[in-house]
Amino acid sequence: MNNMYFTEEHQLFRQSLQDFLKKEVVPHIDKWEETGTVERFIWKKFGDMGFFGLAYPEEYGGLNLDLFYTVILLEELQKINSGGFAANIWAHTYLAMTHVNKEGSHEIKEKYLTASITGEKIGCLCITEPFGGSDVAGMRTTAIKKGDTYVLNGSKTFITNGVYSDYLVVAAKTDPDAGHKGMSMFIMDRDTPGISATKLDKLGWRASDTAEIAFDNVTIPASNLMGEEGKGFPYIMQHFALERLIMGINAHARADYALEYARQYMSERTAFGTTIDKFQALRHSFVDLYADMDMCREYNYSVANRLNNGEYVVKEATISKLKSTKMADDVAYQCMQFLGGYGYMEEYPMARLLRDSRLGPIGGGTSEILREILAKMVIDKKEYKPAAK
Repeated sequence: MNNMYFTEEHQLFRQSLQDFLKKEVVPHIDKWEETGTVERFIWKKFGDMGFFGLAYPEEYGGLNLDLFYTVILLEELQKINSGGFAANIWAHTYLAMTHVNKEGSHEIKEKYLTASITGEKIGCLCITEPFGGSDVAGMRTTAIKKGDTYVLNGSKTFITNGVYSDYLVVAAKTDPDAGHKGMSMFIMDRDTPGISATKLDKLGWRASDTAEIAFDNVTIPASNLMGEEGKGFPYIMQHFALERLIMGINAHARADYALEYARQYMSERTAFGTTIDKFQALRHSFVDLYADMDMCREYNYSVANRLNNGEYVVKEATISKLKSTKMADDVAYQCMQFLGGYGYMEEYPMARLLRDSRLGPIGGGTSEILREILAKMVIDKKEYKPAAK
């Protein structure tokens, strides 16, 4: 492990987290993968352990720890081989809760952030729309102000925790004619009249409840606006850096898990009188994959370090997601091949891992969109800046 970033305290945290996951989570994973529902009791246990509060202020029950505790949480979640369960946890902790912490008023934080840290409330972030996809600025959901309320109409899709969450953080157009400058962020309770959710059936991430959500004349108090009206787009762009880095870290951890499993399998599987890890074609293929994984991991650690130091790393985080998720897909595909026919069997981990990994280059901004963002930054010299405080 890289001691440039991880202290002895980090390592002790990693060990305690591994023990917790092995005892409290792993025995339930197959059930949750089959039912598509993560039972509520585990959220409370995560909250009791402080895992939801790693990066959040002590004022609201958090631990205010450096970002490498988050890196450890993300890495270990990938190594229990349920991308869906991991997504439920990190989408709550680092998508919904990030907006609540950064844009929410003190009153909103007291109500939602505190309960999110304890695991009493689960959040989801609603940005992507059926007709918009990665085109965030093209969203159609509106929030029209009427007196001391806003009325929301529209729909969102591919929302992680979209069915079973307790509250929603929603991006909507408060000025539909102002393009990306007319977007704002809101928070609302799940039981607000007019909100409905439809569960989506997915190739992978089976343990995660992913939904399409409809808003039909949903009326919320004006105090549910988070941050300034019209600043939603820069808020979203600013937090995309963390989301993309998270998906990059997920990818290198997933690949590391796949390679370690394949290495162990190859050391035990015999053919033609020897273990298959002695065949040059397989050995060389394996180390090529390992080298790619290790390069992504080291890059991701360096970006995490810069983000932890307060730098605006939208370019670097975009590179992290683009390259790491492609690498993880390649690793998952080849590690299945290392296992031969057994790799194709559901009782071995590679089938699920391959399905779960495939979302990496799609979710949180497709690789095609990320390449265009990078082209604008690298070729056109476009500068993205954090939202003004």
